[in-house]
Amino acid sequence: MDHKEDSVLEELAERLSPLEQKVIPHLKLDIDKIVAKSGLDTTSVLRALRFLENKGILRLNIKKVKIIDLGINGIYYKKNHLPERRLLLTLESNNYLPLQKAQEASGLSENEFKVSLGVLKSKAFVSLINGKLSLTATKEDLVKKSLEEQLLEALPIEYDKLAPEQLFALDNLKKRKEIIVIEERSETGFELTELGKKIAGKEIKTDYIEEVTPEVIRDWSRGKKFRKYDIQAQVPRVYGGRKHFVNQAIDHGRKIWLEMGFKEMTGTKAVTSFWNFDALFTAQDHPVREMHDTFFVKNIKGKLPDKEIVKRVKESHEQGVGGSKGWGYLWNEETAKRVLIRTHTTALSSQTLAKLKKKDLPAKYFAIGKCFRNETVDWKHGFEFNQTEGIVIDPEANLSNLLGYLSEFSKKMGFDKIRFQPSFFPYTEPSVEGLVWNEGKKEWIEVFAAGIFRPEVTIPLLGEPIPVLAWGPGFDRLMMMAYEIKDLRELYSNDLKKLRDIPLWNK
Repeated sequence: MDHKEDSVLEELAERLSPLEQKVIPHLKLDIDKIVAKSGLDTTSVLRALRFLENKGILRLNIKKVKIIDLGINGIYYKKNHLPERRLLLTLESNNYLPLQKAQEASGLSENEFKVSLGVLKSKAFVSLINGKLSLTATKEDLVKKSLEEQLLEALPIEYDKLAPEQLFALDNLKKRKEIIVIEERSETGFELTELGKKIAGKEIKTDYIEEVTPEVIRDWSRGKKFRKYDIQAQVPRVYGGRKHFVNQAIDHGRKIWLEMGFKEMTGTKAVTSFWNFDALFTAQDHPVREMHDTFFVKNIKGKLPDKEIVKRVKESHEQGVGGSKGWGYLWNEETAKRVLIRTHTTALSSQTLAKLKKKDLPAKYFAIGKCFRNETVDWKHGFEFNQTEGIVIDPEANLSNLLGYLSEFSKKMGFDKIRFQPSFFPYTEPSVEGLVWNEGKKEWIEVFAAGIFRPEVTIPLLGEPIPVLAWGPGFDRLMMMAYEIKDLRELYSNDLKKLRDIPLWNK
């Protein structure tokens, strides 16, 4: 080593932190082995490698990879067999079973049994004769593990490393709930520079002072030096405490309504069908009440309000009010007592209207709260979501006022591109939908369901047909567009990195 090179290494040694000194002897190894040999954790090793990159000793290579891993159900099935295997094992020991008994004997849920039946029939492993299941698979078929089972045993694995038969099995498992998950991860590697190759594997120990302490001041030695600090090195990012971004948006929405002169409505999430449906002139046989849309609470009956209000609501359904013919059926009090988790915050509006006196008018109210529906979850639907409710009770109110309120709220939320179109809702007439342009998806997204309450709603609750403007925007969809989130599910994924990086609400 010549004098010039020796000088470079000596100058470098003056700037090496304790972490870097522990890593340099193992730089010829990969990161996992560096962690094992150095005694440092992975985070500390990665931090040391970043410091060494700043000094020109190595170059970090970070690549994104898709990893196929086990989901919640996948972990269970890997340990306890896929449902179709459990059904095969059942039929192997007790062939020719009626469907119901086959399901009970295999211990599968109704959905698992249906899926298993479909899978096995597609492979010609079973046949259905006179309502009974018969095993048609050969002994070799029964012993051999399916492609799906082999894939579960091989996980986790990189997507790009999947063999053709594994890709086929992956496509099959992706159709089933939470068996596999596809995650994007970062993989870090590095390559040494010419300088790095010269010092890699060397033991570099220095006796520089790392920090000023009372002991250093007391026992000061002229022979020691302070380690030089790299003022250009990246420092750990500091994340200050703050509200969840969803709560920031909700607070902003609440502030808008308050500034516009509205009072806030609050109430419980569990309500009776009376307030959620009946008071809003939704017929008791309307499909929206069925279990596929609504979460009902079992074995609980709620209390109905004042008898006079109940009587007027019953009359609106059976005979009609204000010139209406009603729905023309026998209204049932017991159905109205059924308890559910509210499907919309409009249940708060019906409760609020029932409490109002004529001297309270005109009045404006709003609410922002959680609602629950048995929806299929996708990028723009969830089984729980935030809705912002609004009502204006004013004898002089009209449709133009309604569109004005919605436009103003939309602009204050940061959305200038909005349009309205006619729609239908059981309890408003006229009814409109408000749509906001989603630049990311390049499509109009429905966020406002609005209209003027029908007389069948206002007469029973207010005693007379006073115009009531009403709306219920899907607040989560507004948040999704405001934060440029492409999938509604990301609002509540609680990914710590995303929570740290997402900007403060500044609309």
